[in-house]
Amino acid sequence: MAGNSFGKLFTLTTFGESHGPAIGGIIDGCPAGITLDMEAIQAEMNRRKPGQSEIVTQRKEPDTVAFMSGVFEGQTTGTPIGFTIQNTNQKSNDYSHIKDVYRPSHADYTYEKKYGVRDYRGGGRSSARETACRVVAGAIAKQVLKGVRIHAFTSSVGDLFLEKPYQDLDFSKIESNAVRCPDESIANQMIEKIKEVRKEGDTIGGTVMCIIQNVPIGLGEPVFDKLHAELGKAMLSINAVKGFEYGSGFCGAKMKGSEHNDQFNADGTTKTNLSGGIQGGISNGMDIYFRVAFKPVATIIQKQNTLDNQGNIVEMQGKGRHDPCVVPRAVPIVEAMAALVLADYLLLRKQESHL
Repeated sequence: MAGNSFGKLFTLTTFGESHGPAIGGIIDGCPAGITLDMEAIQAEMNRRKPGQSEIVTQRKEPDTVAFMSGVFEGQTTGTPIGFTIQNTNQKSNDYSHIKDVYRPSHADYTYEKKYGVRDYRGGGRSSARETACRVVAGAIAKQVLKGVRIHAFTSSVGDLFLEKPYQDLDFSKIESNAVRCPDESIANQMIEKIKEVRKEGDTIGGTVMCIIQNVPIGLGEPVFDKLHAELGKAMLSINAVKGFEYGSGFCGAKMKGSEHNDQFNADGTTKTNLSGGIQGGISNGMDIYFRVAFKPVATIIQKQNTLDNQGNIVEMQGKGRHDPCVVPRAVPIVEAMAALVLADYLLLRKQESHL
């Protein structure tokens, strides 16, 4: 199976399945001499882990990270950083009913047709549990990106939208509620919406917004390796993501050039930032901001028709522990993937400066 690695210089390769003994990863290209804040790494894992509130899956996993290599006396050594995360709360029997059927809108059908075999227990390799490895690597990448600030938050759930511009938000309030929305009033509405949908045995989607501040000018390349292209790839690699837009996004398609152009100030900053901090594929020093759209979780606790491996249309009903809305737990994953991209491009730029 290809496609288990991400990055060019600062790279992450992940391994493991949802219901195997453990998942893990190898981070290569991390500079030596970085003193790692282990508590900060675990704090990021706690933001993503299941069972953290009543509006997420109730699977209980401590998601404690064990480092196997690349770290000595709390500092990175410059060698590959290997780590594992034990799976301790699998209930594989919850998935025995789908052994011979393909769940609608899951990877079951395409995975089996491509590889000729599939681990039906929680989706195996295609499970979103793999994203825990990304959060570990992203937490380390954040510590490489000294001075760069990355803030993601839930910006919508279903048809409930946070309408305030991000400049008017207090990012310190993101972690003050279970849905990770920095506006208390909208957050409470989102939480009630998720609870309501969960009672119906259904799921709901939403969006995560991410703002990256203090980004150096000059990250990214003007042709195939545009910074926004790599950010888009990173976000679209996250399970359940259906869309990515940065800067003015699709709203920019409705505007005239005279409305959309970001006019310069004398210091090189711009009066507006519809470019989203990236021009010509290269960071310009302004805030980078983007939105990521997540579909409703495909497993629903309702009866629905589907296909079995004999070609018959059969009735099935979802079982087990699943998120009614993946968005709150996706917030740290979005931040992690953004950090991986920026750390990679920052190290690539430093490498170029020494050539």
